[in-house]
Amino acid sequence: MTTENAVRIFAGIFILLSLALGVEASPIFHSAYWFWFTAFVGANLLQSGFTHFCPLEMILKRFGMKSGAAA
Repeated sequence: MTTENAVRIFAGIFILLSLALGVEASPIFHSAYWFWFTAFVGANLLQSGFTHFCPLEMILKRFGMKSGAAA
């Protein structure tokens, strides 16, 4: 698995989980404020698409995960 794949997986999990926690019809509803976390993840994905700067990718590289360019 590459860092690019891991970032997409983490983002997908975070978005789905925060939506489940923020939608009132969800059985695990907690608070509508979770939508702010959803917006944060989406904004980070958007900016990283333009700038190629992703904090999670940097963390994963420090833990030894290979980037897609090195695979």
